[in-house]
Parts: sequence; C-alpha cells; structure tokens
Amino acid sequence: MSVLLANLALHRTVTCSSESADAASCHAVDGDMSTLWQPLGSDRMDDNRVWLMVDLGQNVPFNQVNLKLASGFISGYRILYSPDNLLWQTAFQRDASRGGISTQDIALFSKVAGRYVKLEVDLFDPERDFQLIQLEIHDNLDIPTGPLLERVILCDPQFNEYEDEVTLTLQTNSQLKLHIKGILTNGEEADLVGGSIAFESRHSGVASIDEMGNLTTHKVGVAHMKATVTWQGVTKETSIFIDVNDPSEPLADIWLTHPAMAMEIGHPAIIAAGSSFPELHIMPADAMTVKAVLLHAATGEALAHLHKQQIEALTEYTFPFPGRADQAGTYQLRVELFLTDELIFYDAFYFTVLDRIAGKAGQSQIVYLGESGKLTYVPDYKGNQILDFSNSGYGGGGILIPFVEPVLSLSAVDGDNTEHIQNAINLVAAWPQSAEGLRGTILLRKGIYRVSGSLKIEASGIVLRGEGTDENGTLLYATGKLKRNLIEIAGTSAPGMLPDTHTTIIDLYVPAGSRSIHVRNASNFSVGNKVKVLRFGNERWIHAIGMDTIRMRPVAGGTVQWPPFHLEFDRVITHIEGNCLQLDAPIANAIEKQWGWGSVVKYEDSGRIEHVGVENMRVDVEYDPSITDTRIDGNEGNTVYLADEDHAINFIYMDNVTNSWVRDIVGLHLQHALVQVGRNAKWVTIQDCVVLAFISVITGGRRYPFHLMGELTLVQRAYTETARHAFAVDARVAGPNVFLDSESTLDYNTSEPHHRWSVGCLYDNVNGRIHIQDRGWLGSGQGWAGANYVAWNTTNELVSQQPPTAQNYAIGHVGRQGKPLLPCPYDPRERKQAYWESLGQHVTPRSLYVQQLMDRLGPEAVANIQGGIDR
Repeated sequence: MSVLLANLALHRTVTCSSESADAASCHAVDGDMSTLWQPLGSDRMDDNRVWLMVDLGQNVPFNQVNLKLASGFISGYRILYSPDNLLWQTAFQRDASRGGISTQDIALFSKVAGRYVKLEVDLFDPERDFQLIQLEIHDNLDIPTGPLLERVILCDPQFNEYEDEVTLTLQTNSQLKLHIKGILTNGEEADLVGGSIAFESRHSGVASIDEMGNLTTHKVGVAHMKATVTWQGVTKETSIFIDVNDPSEPLADIWLTHPAMAMEIGHPAIIAAGSSFPELHIMPADAMTVKAVLLHAATGEALAHLHKQQIEALTEYTFPFPGRADQAGTYQLRVELFLTDELIFYDAFYFTVLDRIAGKAGQSQIVYLGESGKLTYVPDYKGNQILDFSNSGYGGGGILIPFVEPVLSLSAVDGDNTEHIQNAINLVAAWPQSAEGLRGTILLRKGIYRVSGSLKIEASGIVLRGEGTDENGTLLYATGKLKRNLIEIAGTSAPGMLPDTHTTIIDLYVPAGSRSIHVRNASNFSVGNKVKVLRFGNERWIHAIGMDTIRMRPVAGGTVQWPPFHLEFDRVITHIEGNCLQLDAPIANAIEKQWGWGSVVKYEDSGRIEHVGVENMRVDVEYDPSITDTRIDGNEGNTVYLADEDHAINFIYMDNVTNSWVRDIVGLHLQHALVQVGRNAKWVTIQDCVVLAFISVITGGRRYPFHLMGELTLVQRAYTETARHAFAVDARVAGPNVFLDSESTLDYNTSEPHHRWSVGCLYDNVNGRIHIQDRGWLGSGQGWAGANYVAWNTTNELVSQQPPTAQNYAIGHVGRQGKPLLPCPYDPRERKQAYWESLGQHVTPRSLYVQQLMDRLGPEAVANIQGGIDR
C-alpha cells in the first residue's frame, strides 16, 4: 500500500495562460470534483498549448502529480519545477502516441524539489475545449529516489525485443516463450528480480499464456497478450497481438509476378503495351489439379491456357504465359483448383493495357469514356474497381417515378389533423392494388394540417401528395412536445432468410464491383430469386484493418473495439450458368476466404411494402424559442442558437420498403432528419428536397437531414443548411448508395460515412464538406467509416483515406483537400491516402452515376431521373 502524503497543491495560488469566467484556474486546486479550469479558445488556438502554474509557497520535495481531466484530447503534457520561477527543469513528460492519456493520469518520477510547479499541455485539436478538473502534487514515500521503471518490453526466446502492439503470426498448436525486459529512466536495464510480473491473454481460447510467459496457440483468431510489471512502486505494461492461422485452411497460395505492375489493393494494375504477361505462381497446401486461362475481358478471347495439371503439396509452381500484351484493354487470368472432380474453387487476377483514350486530358485514368462512348474501368490486380452505382434509386435506377392519380382529396380541419389524415390512409390501404402495385394518391389540398402524432403508411401503393412547398401550399405542421417521426412508412416485417437454400461461396476472392459469384450448390436458385449475399468478417480481418486497436476515447464512455461482423447485400439473380450466379447489382465489398469468406441464401419479404410516395408539400415543427444553447459538439461556442429538443425528430422514417420515393419536400425546424432510410429499405429515391433551420442541440445524433441505412438509395438535387452530417451513411450499410447534384451549407460538421465500415457510396457533384476517413475513437470507436466510396467532381472540402483491404476514390475534386482526423499526435500510426486523381479540376463525364445509367439503360433512363413531378 503506497504511502501518499497530503496534496501539496490544495488551495495554493495558481496562475495560468488564460481562464474562462466560470472556469477559473483556482478550481484546478480546490479539491472539488464538480469544478474545473478551462482556458480560453483564443489561448488554445494561439500555439496549441496551455499552461497552469502552482506556487507551493516554499521549496518542497515531490515525486507524483495526479491529473483529473474532463477529457484526454491532448497530445501530451510536461511537469516542470523551479525554485524561483526563473530557472525551470523538467520532472516528467508524457505524449499520447502510445496508448493515449487517461482522464485520470498519474505521473511518477524521481523525487525533485521546487516551489513552483508548472503543467504544460499540448493540444492536438485546439478547437475542442480543454478542461482540467483537478491537479494534485504529492510526495509518495513508496517511490525510490533513484531511477524509476520507465517502460517494459516483451522479447522472444533470444531476447530480441518486440515493438509494443506488434502482431506475431503463428500457426495453431504452436508454442513460444516470452521474456520481459525493463528499462529505467536513465536508460539502463532494470533488474526485475523482486518485482511482480503478470501475463494475460485477452482471448485465451485462441492463445493462452502461463505465469512464466509460455504461450500456446489453440485455434484461428487473434489474441491480445499483455504483460504487466510492478517494480519499486511503479507499474508499467506492454502488449503484443498473436494472429493465429491454421496451415490446413488455405487451399493454396496464389500470386502473380511482373516487373512493372502494381499489385496492391485499390491501385490500378497497368502494364505497358507489348509487355510480357505476368507469371502465375501457386503453392498448394495439398495435392490438387489446377488449370487456368488468360482472357481478354472485353472480347472474351482466350489468349493462353494452362491445361489441367497435377501439382503436389507445399511445392511452388511457376507458370509463364507465352506472348505479349499487345491489345489494349483489361485481361483476366482465371484459375480453377480441383481438390476432386466435384470440389472446385476459383480465383482470378486482372491487369490492363491502357488504350489511347486513357489519360486523355479531362478524364480519369481508371474510369473513362472509351471508343465506344461507354465507360471503361481499370481494376486492381484482384479485380476491385469503382462500382457501377446505376442500380440505385426507384425501380433499380432509371425508372420514371409514377404520377399516381388522386383517389381521395382532403382539406385541413381545425385542430389536430392526425386522425383525419390517418383515416384516409387506412381507407385507401383497404382498397385493391392495380396491376402496377398502386392504390392511389391522397391529395392534401392547400392549407395547414396540424399533426400532433405520427402518420403511418403500412400498405403498398399509397401516395401522400400536397399542393405545393411554398407558404401558400400544403403544410404539415408537427405540433406538441412529442419526440417522434411525423410519417412512418414501414412494412410489417424484415426479409426472412431461407436457411435451407444457404450455399457457400467458392471464389477465393470476389472483388468489389463484381456481379458474378461461384457457389457450392446453385441448384436451389432460379433467375429472379431474391438473395442475400453474406460477406463475413472474422477476428483476423478486424485486426488487419486495425479496428481492435482503436485508441481509447479520451473522454468518459471509453472505446469499444470492433467484434467480427458481416454485411448483407440484397440482390436479385439475373442469370445462372453452372454454379455461377449473376446478380443485378455489384457487391460493394470484396469477399475473401482468409477474412471469413461468404455465402448466398434466398429470402422472402412478403412483409415489405412498395410503391409508397410522399411528395410536393412543406413540413414545419412547433418548438420553444426560449430554449437556446451555445455549445457545439460539447464545446463552448460564441453564438446563441435555438436548441429546443422536445418536438418532432424526423419528417419521414421508412423501413421494410422497396421501390418508394420522397420528392419535392421543404422541411423546417426538425431535430434529426427529413428522411431516414432504414436498414431493410431498398430502391428508394429522394429528390428535389430542401431542409433548413434545424432546431436542436448541436451534438451527436442530431441534424442528419438525409440519413441512409439501407441499400440502393438515390438522393439527388437536395439542399440543406445548418446540418451536422448533411449526407450521411450509417454503420455497416451494404450499399451501393448515391448522393447526386446536392449541396449543403452552414455545416456544423461533415457529410460522411458516419461510422463502422459502410461500403459503396457515391458523392457525385456534391458541394459540401465531405470526410471519408478513419474516425478513430470518435463516438466510442467509429473507426474506418467507409470503404469503396467514390467522390466524383465534388466541390468544397474533401478528406479521403484508404482503409486496409479496400479503397476509396477521390476523382475530380475542386476545393480544399481537408485535414483528416488521423494520424495525429494522439495516434500517429500511418493512414494511407485514398486514390486521388485530378485534384483541382473536374473530369469528364460530369456525372459518374448519370453516365453509368446511360451505359446500362440508355438516354431514356437518364431522362426519367431528371424531371420532377409530371403534373
């Protein structure tokens, strides 16, 4: 038990770099945990540093400083001491680059003596408030006077040092002896005899460790190994990761070699015309038969064959292909592995010889208009490419939203109109559907419809239409203090999977952008079947993308490291050939055997509704104008704004719905969203909508005017002001989704994939601040927020980074290249930039989505999405 003498700083005189009126520096030494010191914003912004100094009254010895912070959003801090406030020496310093800084941090150091003690704090984000609740200075009699334990290091059996948090890859049923080494503050090695050493595995089922440091691996997965050492009153810890694989699981290692071709995920695999073809290499885990064919992808011409050949286990084979890559275009090398005649697995590689149009001024090198007038795509060596987003929107993209004739006409009544409108909805819901799946439009005549509750549309084919969005048109006025969705469009149940139809994918790698998948058993499937393509992500993949090592959130609430999860792509089978399924829309995330692989299963969705629309009206919300605030994302601001939250949250929430739309809406004074599209919504169009003047506290979970959680949604020609996340995609959204020809201004934050690996969204001609990045510890560990995203001809500010195992694309951006959150002093680990091209100049075609729609369906499809309501 430590012997800790009284707090020397308590109620002492303090000075500081600056202080707020209600958060003075004296609060940092008053012993009261409900008060705090907060420096001014101008001080924080001046040099990213603030300081506070305590006068102890006389020279006194001390060796411990305790800090209680309201948040740990700092790069580091130093403890300085002086006898006279003139000559200063450093007693202790810590930076946040290795594991962060706790909100209750303890600095231990060799005993010093001084009258003045200064805390200097470096801020990595000066726009955030810095708040120090308490600073304590102690003389800890348990701490020795000599050098202290500064750090500990794990070592291999030969005492070679491992870096902290390094990953060791081991096979199942392996053993490894770990040693521990201590380093003192004077740089010498500590004699840890007499100290306490403890080893811990945070996933002992994967790899366990005993008290002597003997490690044993058991099964595939990732285990976090931690060593804790307490020596002469000081405790230090270090850790490594053990990535365990099963040598019997990989069918074969398969790779290409070529002297000039990039073989990196997300980067175009290009070779010069006339180059030799890449060589294929295979090392099988077991004896098997292999065959391969080299194709020109556009023509389907087979240029070379590797005929069926027996290969032996654990032997590397090299297969060169004769000839030269003389013809422009993309080449595909298809590989088939036969374990038996019936047990076959597939793999493929890609490379491209650019044609004379590629790189033409004003076009992208990786997606450009070829000689045919259609887009040509240049994939990476595994076939990942910019997605075809054109299936997004009503009807699967390019289908004219119908003008549904009115079957009922309402006028506003005095008082509450909730029951008035709901009765009309219920009446039409009871009528039969037409052959097109429609029941009819309920026309709300011009006027003000006060609505105190929620309107629910739970049947297909119903349209709610007003007579204009201006002040003289149709207004739905959400009254009262009830937090709610003003309109809920929802079927009775989500799609239900049919487990008896479940079959495993047998492609070793399905690239992002692919519409083709090989499965073990295709006999349960037919053209037109609705299926879920499941992409699994295991523990090893979570570790590969760094989402089990997110820095701890430096505020209350902590960080949640990611568990394994899967994505579900909602698709329709368009063609079947043997065991190969063709899908209506591309897969937006690569499916890879080593990271968990995937499967396909049919589903039924009789509980989903379709052909529901809300159009041509205005929505406003009653609120209390006396409720105001100045805080922005928890930080004190300088502007007073309206902040009542006891009122309607969303105008429209839709889920368990397909082929539906919202168009020509003006929304005012909402708290969260004009439209929130739920996880089981598909083929939705939101267009020609305006959202203004949100009323809420400006903080998390508010002001997402267009909030997407479903798939294949098109938001076009939208405008919004005073949003936090104007055009936002939620966590683990399977995509694709599209924001087209839209704008946000007066933003309080950024349009973005908001958290936890959503995939496949296009920001096409969007004017606003857009950030596609690793969000780290934000929101309890949002981490890599988006993968396989495309920003095309965007304007204003853009951040785009490359997540491991995937890519994001920034093409034709005009405006600022923004500063990402990471790396930063709190987490300096490298994050790669996305694929950037033509920064500062827009490219041709103007719109990627429109051109993709043109390529797939022709000019009529483009015309279908360009108009408003056909009156």
